[in-house]
Amino acid sequence: MTSANPSTAYISLGSNIDPVTNLRRAVELLGQRTTLRAVSHAYRTPPQGFTDQPDFLNAAVKVTTDLDILSLKHEILDWIERELKRVRDPNNKNAPRTIDLDISLWNEEAFTYGEKPWRVPDPDIPRFAHVCLPLAEIAPEYIHPTERITLSAISTRFTDAQFDRLSLG
Repeated sequence: MTSANPSTAYISLGSNIDPVTNLRRAVELLGQRTTLRAVSHAYRTPPQGFTDQPDFLNAAVKVTTDLDILSLKHEILDWIERELKRVRDPNNKNAPRTIDLDISLWNEEAFTYGEKPWRVPDPDIPRFAHVCLPLAEIAPEYIHPTERITLSAISTRFTDAQFDRLSLG
């Protein structure tokens, strides 16, 4: 389903199976189905939860789309995850993956949606550097809808986080 006015979505990406290739391909596929506005660097980060696996590369993109949020999630993001052979381990939500795509921010709104339900803004933004830093790179002045401060200000909570940054371009 499409909406009357284009929406702006910030999507967080992560991969630890052939991550450079999979992140680049995911960005390419997003650009084919949405209007790509910005792409962050990729940040090499240690795994969370299940730590006996390779490091992740995490990034973020800003897109505009005429789709509503559920259509973007199911028709685009889920499709890209299938294209890149994402396998979900029902016994380990932190298992290695070719790609993980999450809608972290939607316009300037805060709400829940879908069958899980998912939450916007992503509650991991103020909790984890690997989510916050790529978003703050591409939208430093964006005011987080529930924290009521900029992503740049939230990112200062992670001053001890030191990650390798790689260009996806």
